[in-house]
Amino acid sequence: MKKLLSLTMAALTATSAFAGGYRVSLQGQKQLAMGHTGVAVVNSAETLFFNPAGASFLKDRFNFSAGANGLFARTKFQNETYNWKNSTDNFGTPFEIYASYRATDWLTVGLAVYSPYGSAVKWDKDWQGANLVNNIDLEAVYIQPTLSIKVNDYLSIGGGPIYVTGGVSLNKNLSRSLTDENGNPSDVNIEAKNVTAWGYTAGLMFNPDKHVRLGLNYRSRITMEARDGDAKFHDVPEFAQGTYHDTQFNADLPLPAELTAGLSVEFSDKWLVAFDYNRAYWNVYKSLDVSFANGITSVNPRNYKDASTYRVGAQFKPNNKFAFRTGWYFDESPVQDGYFAPETPRNDSMGFTGGLTYQLTPKFGIDASFLYLHFKETNNSYNYADEDGTPYSFGGTYKNVVFSPGVGVTYSF
Repeated sequence: MKKLLSLTMAALTATSAFAGGYRVSLQGQKQLAMGHTGVAVVNSAETLFFNPAGASFLKDRFNFSAGANGLFARTKFQNETYNWKNSTDNFGTPFEIYASYRATDWLTVGLAVYSPYGSAVKWDKDWQGANLVNNIDLEAVYIQPTLSIKVNDYLSIGGGPIYVTGGVSLNKNLSRSLTDENGNPSDVNIEAKNVTAWGYTAGLMFNPDKHVRLGLNYRSRITMEARDGDAKFHDVPEFAQGTYHDTQFNADLPLPAELTAGLSVEFSDKWLVAFDYNRAYWNVYKSLDVSFANGITSVNPRNYKDASTYRVGAQFKPNNKFAFRTGWYFDESPVQDGYFAPETPRNDSMGFTGGLTYQLTPKFGIDASFLYLHFKETNNSYNYADEDGTPYSFGGTYKNVVFSPGVGVTYSF
């Protein structure tokens, strides 16, 4: 019973990762190049994500933007006390597709499809932290139909529902010592597919001057309800097979609400500067409940805190062919000391961005962007692991970096 409880705790830890512990903002090539600002910027259909109210102020009747990034993430782990060293290199391909159409002078409709959660962490099999996680792979696709209403030349509002579909898989060892008769560590693979949920987004844009925009956008909390996920056990010794047999599990996975406010200023026809402030309400992760089909339920402490992100970006357009962009942001980690788990090795970070657009024709352009994300090195631990009813701590020094080049296209008329 106690061992199964340990397993439940581990599954819970993994589901918190699915809830967003490893999220890199990559929802538009133009806006990423400007430090991922955009709540007060109107320059393409990417505004459907950053602030749907901005679609009413797009110059062209039809606007289309699409792009993708290669996400290269590297984490190094070291514990000098036990001489433990390990590292993980992971790759992801987040994408975005946006389209808007001005149906009337005051109404614009749009559709946004993007993947804000689509990363993976894969440590060496049976590494020192294998009883917490060997690997985790998650994906989530957001589909957002949108309406944008132009109240007048100064004010617009917009928003729409968000439908989320995704899944997650996790592999971890059952404990630090349990093996089968051949000495193979016992492990479990937990997988949930076709997990869906609903949320919404709403925004407001105000233009007090033709060169100044103010924006506000709210994205609601979304709860992913994983039901009847599969839990499959491997290399379990015969004496423990009565406890560790294939079963199913349920879990609710909350994604936090976010509020973003921002300002953009056009200093001239060539220069645009933007500032965004984002608040993510991570405090919903005080604990998560997971229930296995045998009736056991466990509560895993996470105790996340609300976190802020501060962004600044600039755009320079020397002519009608080129636009150059750069940006920077500081992203606070929601993970508090003592809750630093190896499937979400995330500390405070700074992002450095850049990119450009080349207009092949007045209607068609190619966008490019890059992101270098540097996480503050930390010596931290997860103090709530449990094995056979005995709590223990696992920790060390973590170093993280992320590099992500991206490319996209825009078409409007």
